[in-house]
Amino acid sequence: MSEKERETVETARVRQLWHLLEPFHALLYFAPEVEQEMAALGYGTQDRWRVYFPLRAAPLGEVGAERVTSAFYSFSPRMVTEHMKRAWGISGPQGVLAARLRGIDRAYRAILGDGVDGPGLAEAAALARRAAESAATEGRPLAAANAELPWPEAPHLQLWHAATILREHRGDGHLAALLVAGLDPVESLVSFAAIGAASVERFESRGWNRAEWSDARERLAVRGLVEPDGTATQEGRALRRRVEDHTDRLAAGPWQSLGRADADRLADLLGDHWVAVLSSGLLPSESTLGIGKV
Repeated sequence: MSEKERETVETARVRQLWHLLEPFHALLYFAPEVEQEMAALGYGTQDRWRVYFPLRAAPLGEVGAERVTSAFYSFSPRMVTEHMKRAWGISGPQGVLAARLRGIDRAYRAILGDGVDGPGLAEAAALARRAAESAATEGRPLAAANAELPWPEAPHLQLWHAATILREHRGDGHLAALLVAGLDPVESLVSFAAIGAASVERFESRGWNRAEWSDARERLAVRGLVEPDGTATQEGRALRRRVEDHTDRLAAGPWQSLGRADADRLADLLGDHWVAVLSSGLLPSESTLGIGKV
């Protein structure tokens, strides 16, 4: 096998493991059990963004909108400010962190049933934890903030915590890839919508208004990245492919540390649990992550 072929195989495995682990993390933002725990703290749950921002930002501590905007990148600063201005007046970050674990514990038990206490999940959790503990966090604020939190004792909660660290590790690297590509926050969404990763309506949930979206599209058109109708040009598609390839390379470290055999074993162990999470119907069929599209 040539060096190029070996790199391609490894990159595909890195991407597959992201696809497998992302749903285990993402339940945090969609499981009714988490929503109930946040409601008990006093957060309004009519709009999921009211709980999304404190749930995801809590590991950073009692930070304000500017640092959350920086770390989350693709959200409109107005939207972040709207949801963060009262976030820590309802509960401090420690209360939200505790609510996260209580809600995920309940959600995993509801979805996975007896599998929560099975040896397969415990083995998967141990492998995922090894990968997460090896993840370099330099220049990765969300990964570092989650990695600094204490590990839960229960295997299913360790699996969730590992999935969260690895997800944010990849996400932090993705922002670096976007910066290298010269895509600002709204341009990153417009260019991703242009290749069909998700609908424009889905990306508009990040809070940018029509004028800002249109201006970003014009800037991309000047660079030859989108057509007048907003679809990507050949160069636009090539740029997004480079961003995704760069992201995969930056996310590879934990899996290289784990080793191919154990990475393959983890993928096998997650299979049935992954199906159960997807079959719960809690996760949206379309997301801004572009899973299955890029």
